[in-house]
Amino acid sequence: MKNKIYIFILLVLLTTSCQITETIHLNQDGSGKIESESLRDEHSYMQLAGENYSKEEKFEDTSYVFKDFITKYAETFSKLPTSEKAVFQKYATVNVHIKKSSFEKEFRTKISQEFDKISAVPDLYKTQEYADDLENNYALSAEEHYYNVSYAFDGSLFKRTVKVTDEVELKKQQDKISELKTRAANFKINQPYVLKYHFPRKIKSVSNANAKISEDKKSMELQFLITDCLVNPESTNLEVILEPDEVN
Repeated sequence: MKNKIYIFILLVLLTTSCQITETIHLNQDGSGKIESESLRDEHSYMQLAGENYSKEEKFEDTSYVFKDFITKYAETFSKLPTSEKAVFQKYATVNVHIKKSSFEKEFRTKISQEFDKISAVPDLYKTQEYADDLENNYALSAEEHYYNVSYAFDGSLFKRTVKVTDEVELKKQQDKISELKTRAANFKINQPYVLKYHFPRKIKSVSNANAKISEDKKSMELQFLITDCLVNPESTNLEVILEPDEVN
């Protein structure tokens, strides 16, 4: 079941042309907010759906905080091993808003969290799957994630670290993605994956030369293709060094 869910997610990413934007606002004391937003690109999806585009009937407008799932499925949660409880607790304050409207042609998911230290932020891209695990009493051992995203900030150095956690699964997914890309090769679809980061001081340097730094040098934007990120997750690793305090 979990494998089918994961393949479905890949199909959605590769054939409906999602746009994903990850935004971080960092304060000098290390607190801030992170948000990941995925948005269906309607022009691209129209190509793929053809005549079925106008026949689509879907409406959902759902908001929840992850701790609501922990409370609602308390019986399931209480029976989990301590290690798994700790994983879910990291997501407790994560907010999710899902809107799917065929009438308005808006398919959008926002996942966000306010934090005191960005190192405490979990991998937000797993939020919905973990909520699904609690609801359906799936074991975390059934997950097929092959990489993990984490962050760190010491006041001057910001790091976005992506680590491959399962090389065998990575190879499997690379093969599947390659096949799906071949299927979608005749369509002109839009698949940007954008990082937008805002800092409390001016940026001194960014490890990725493709990053665009704002005029005030306090924010940056970096764009990838979703498929490239899935095939090579570690390509999105990033380090940003800020100017020292006395410069401002």
